[in-house]
Amino acid sequence: MTIKKLNGNVPEGAIHEKWEKHKFNMKLVNPANKRKFNVIVVGTGLAGASAAASLAELGYNVQSFCIQDSPRRAHSIAAQGGINAAKNYPNDGDSPWRLFYDTVKGGDYRAREANVYRLAEVANNIIDQCVAQGVPFARDYGGYLSNRSFGGAQVSRTFYARGQTGQQLLLGAYSAMMKEVNKGKIKLYARREMLDLVLVNNKARGIITRNVVTGEIERYAADAVLLCTGGYGNVYFLSTNAMASNCSAAWRAHKRGAYFANPCYTQIHPTCIPVHGDHQSKLTLMSESLRNDGRVWVPKDKDDKRAPNEIPEDDRDYYLERKYPSFGNLVPRDVASRNAKQAVDDGKGVGPTSVAVYLDFRDAIKRDGKDTIAAKYGNLFDMYERITDDDPYQVPMRIYPAVHYTMGGLWVDYNLQSNIPGLFVLGEANFSDHGANRLGASALMQGLADGYFVAPYTLGNYFVTDKPEQEKVTIDSPEFEKAHKESREKLDKLLSINGSKTTDDFHRELGQIMWEYVGMARNEEGLKKGISEIKALREQFWKDLKVTGDNNNINTELEKANRVADFLELGELMARDALERRESCGGHFRDESQTEENEALRDDENFSHVAAWEFQGVDAEPLRHIEELQFENVALTQRSYK
Repeated sequence: MTIKKLNGNVPEGAIHEKWEKHKFNMKLVNPANKRKFNVIVVGTGLAGASAAASLAELGYNVQSFCIQDSPRRAHSIAAQGGINAAKNYPNDGDSPWRLFYDTVKGGDYRAREANVYRLAEVANNIIDQCVAQGVPFARDYGGYLSNRSFGGAQVSRTFYARGQTGQQLLLGAYSAMMKEVNKGKIKLYARREMLDLVLVNNKARGIITRNVVTGEIERYAADAVLLCTGGYGNVYFLSTNAMASNCSAAWRAHKRGAYFANPCYTQIHPTCIPVHGDHQSKLTLMSESLRNDGRVWVPKDKDDKRAPNEIPEDDRDYYLERKYPSFGNLVPRDVASRNAKQAVDDGKGVGPTSVAVYLDFRDAIKRDGKDTIAAKYGNLFDMYERITDDDPYQVPMRIYPAVHYTMGGLWVDYNLQSNIPGLFVLGEANFSDHGANRLGASALMQGLADGYFVAPYTLGNYFVTDKPEQEKVTIDSPEFEKAHKESREKLDKLLSINGSKTTDDFHRELGQIMWEYVGMARNEEGLKKGISEIKALREQFWKDLKVTGDNNNINTELEKANRVADFLELGELMARDALERRESCGGHFRDESQTEENEALRDDENFSHVAAWEFQGVDAEPLRHIEELQFENVALTQRSYK
C-alpha cells in the first residue's frame, strides 16, 4: 500500500535551465564562514574522493573515512571501460541532449528527468577536470582525446584509459584529495567501517565507526554527512564487486529513517568470466568495451560440442546482431544479459559448464591486426588469460552475465539530500540517475558529477537554510551514547551466538536464494518463496552463526558477519520491491510482463514512479512511498534497439 507521495524538489522551468537557475537561487556560504562547518564524507571512491577534495578546496573542514588501508583501494578502481561525456569529438552527432535521451531511454524511463539532464549537462566539465589533473586518457593520432562506443548508444562518447579507466580517474581524484589532506583541510581516517548514523533533532550529525585494526568503536560529529559508499551487489554473494563492498552504511541510515528507493533494480552485467566452481568467492568483469570489437555468438545447434575454432561461420548464431541489427553487440546490458540467459536456457551454452556464450575477436584481429586490438584491450586480455588459461587472441572468450551494479539506493531529492536533513547520498549509494538499468560508462560519470559539480552547491544551501551549526552537538551527547552502545551490543551478540555455520555459509546460501528468485528473471511465485526462505535463513543466522576471535583487534570474520546480517535484511526488501513492481523494466524482468518477442513490458499507468521504502522493524512490513515520475521531454515509448 502506498502511504504518501514524495517531492523530489525539482526546480521549475525548462529542463535546460533548471540547474543554472537553481545554482543562482540557492543560498551561498561566504568563504570565511565555510571554515565554521564540519562535514563527514564516508567513502573514498570517485564520489567520495571528489566530494571531499571539492569541499575542502572551498574551505570546509572535512573528515573522510574509508574501509580500506588507502583511499586508492576504493572499488571505483575496478571500473574498466570508460566514462561518458558528450563532447562530440568524433563529430558523429552527439550532444548533451542525446546523452540525456540515451540515459533516460536506457534506464527504461524509470529515472527522474531533471537529474539525468543535469548529469548530461555537467559531464563535459568532468573530462576537462580530469585532464587538468593528469588523467592519461587515450588520444587519437591528432592529439584529441579518443572515444569508443558503449552499449545503448549509436555514437562514440566514452573516454577511456585502456581498460583501467576507473583506476586512472580515482588516482586523479585521490591526488586532489590528498593535497587537501596535506594542507590539513581533510582529516583522513583509513580502516574505519561505519556502524551507524547518528541523528540529533532528526538531522544527520555524525557517525559511529569501528576501527577494524584495533576493534575500537569511535564517534565523529559534524554538521552534515555525505554517504558515498557504493552499491549492494554483494547481497548475491557472487558478483563483480570487491569482497569488502557492502550495504551497511546505507542500510544503517535506512534503519534510522532514510528511505530506500527501488532496491530491486539490479544490473546483471553481460560480459563476465563465468562461474567455474562451488567455492568461488567473486566474479571477474570483462569490460563492456570489448563488445566494440568482439562478436557474441553460440552454436546454432544445441548439440554442437566442437571447439569454437572448429565451428564454421554458417553454424554460428550471432544472436545479438540477428535480433538487434541497429545496435548489434552494443545493445544495453540488460538486453544483452537476458539474451545470453535465453541462449543458455535453450541448450546452446558453451564451455565445460555449458553456462556461457562466446565473445570472439577473430574478425577484429583479422581486420585491424593483433597490435591494434592489444593497444585497446591488452590488459583485459592478459587478465582473462591469467584467470582461464585461454588466450583470447587465439580462441574466443567465454562470458556470462553476473551481478554488477545496483541502480537502487537511498532516496534523494534534486539536491542529493535524503529525506533526513543533513544526510546527502552520492554516487552508486543513491538511486537517482540510472532508472531501472545503467548504461555502460555512466557510473563514473555520476560519481564525479555528484562529487565535483553538484554536492558543493547543494550542501552550502543546506547550511544556510537549515543552520545545523546553531545546534551544538558533541560526541558526548545522548544520541551518540545510545548509538555507540547499540553498535557494541550488536557486535557482542554476533560473537556470542557460537553456532556451527560460518558467515560464508550463510552468505553463499543467501546468494543462491537471491540468484534463483531475485535474479535475471522474476515471478510472483518465486519472489514469495524467496521472501519466505530469506526470513528462515535470517532466523537461522541469529541462532547458528559461528564467529571466531574477539572484538579487540583485527577480526575479518566479525566484519563479514556484521555485513551479512544487513544483507539478510536488505535481500528481503529487494524481493518485496520486485514483488510489488508488477511490470518489467530494465534490469527488473517479471516473467508475467513481457512482449511477444520476450522484451521487457512496462506498465506506465501504474508504475511510472519511484518506490521508496520506509523501515518499520526487522520483522515488520515496510511502508512503500512513491515519487511520481514526469516525462515532459522524452516521450514514454516501448524501448527498442532493433
